[in-house]
Amino acid sequence: MTKTHFGSGAMALALAFASLLLPGTAVAQEVDLDAFRSGPIFEEFGDHAPVEGVENFVPETEFAIAFDVAKRADPGTRNRGFESAARFINMHASYGAEPERIRIAVVVHGKAVHDLLDEAGNGSHYMVTQLLDYGVRFIVCGQSAAAYGVAKGDLIPGVELALSAMTAHAQLQQAGFTVNPF
Repeated sequence: MTKTHFGSGAMALALAFASLLLPGTAVAQEVDLDAFRSGPIFEEFGDHAPVEGVENFVPETEFAIAFDVAKRADPGTRNRGFESAARFINMHASYGAEPERIRIAVVVHGKAVHDLLDEAGNGSHYMVTQLLDYGVRFIVCGQSAAAYGVAKGDLIPGVELALSAMTAHAQLQQAGFTVNPF
């Protein structure tokens, strides 16, 4: 077996190049938050930016997307994973996607199950009820609920309880849903 030795200059160059490939290590750029807007479906959340020159977007596309959310929101704030579902809906509807062609499910596990509790102080409560009313499915991992002592009756009305997040994802995939990787 041959050992390769990098000189300190070559190693520094290799590390600098590698840092460009890793998320969160690129040089910070300013983000124009004024470019983002809400709507057309949800006006109070789900902000997205208009994109000029979009090609190959077909408004008649059928979307069946499952979001996987395990991270809990900071106290009094909305869960970013839940808001991603609203952003997906708003973004695509703003480009002409027909709402009946967008099916969304949010599979919730880990500490994020607390963001689906039907209680005061839940910063996600209003957004979740609006998404549920729109037809978005929220499915809680029964294993996580059991681990955190959350019963079905503790959840926002309309939230579903599955045996596990793994079960929910498997069933959604069999129903034609793809998992959103973001």
